[in-house]
Amino acid sequence: MSVLVGKQAPDFTVPAVLGNGEIVDSFSFSDATKGKYAVLVFYPLDFTFVCPSELIALDHRMDEFTSRGVEVIAVSIDSHFTHNAWRNTPINDGGIGQVRYTMAADMAHSIVKDYDVECEAPAVAYRGSFLIDTAGLVRHQVVNDLPLGRNIDEMLRMIDALQFHEEHGEVCPAGWKKGDAGMDASPAGVASYLSENSDKL
Repeated sequence: MSVLVGKQAPDFTVPAVLGNGEIVDSFSFSDATKGKYAVLVFYPLDFTFVCPSELIALDHRMDEFTSRGVEVIAVSIDSHFTHNAWRNTPINDGGIGQVRYTMAADMAHSIVKDYDVECEAPAVAYRGSFLIDTAGLVRHQVVNDLPLGRNIDEMLRMIDALQFHEEHGEVCPAGWKKGDAGMDASPAGVASYLSENSDKL
């Protein structure tokens, strides 16, 4: 499994269903995310079981992502037509409803291979998540096995941590969340932080 953190996020152009429901033949990742933060969410297949819980949870937090200037793209190996069918199936009938983010169709398996999240058997995507900064660099990645659903709130926390670091220059210690103090990345700064906060760690 490759570590892409610190590297340029692989680009791709594939068919997709946009957040407004429009079906497009050529969705360009680099064009859609230029100058923006991006969260790329891989999942195994449409019309499965753990996946809808994650994708609906992602949609429920879209206002949070939007307020942070984040473009959200979900990717699986399904076609854009299957994505569209799943979006247009009510939640009570096994669908995900009309989610407000782009769903990219990686039918050639090229994106899952570029991000190194393809499961060997079955040949679907692991539950990989990538946080990409405004310069197109991967700053955070996590990959879960197929049975293990993700915590969407943790994605938001990592965005907050990255944006805090970019704004203030301080680093984010263990368990940091928005509103907490950061830590100066020096021996004196670490010692000061730990002396004041070790009981909270």
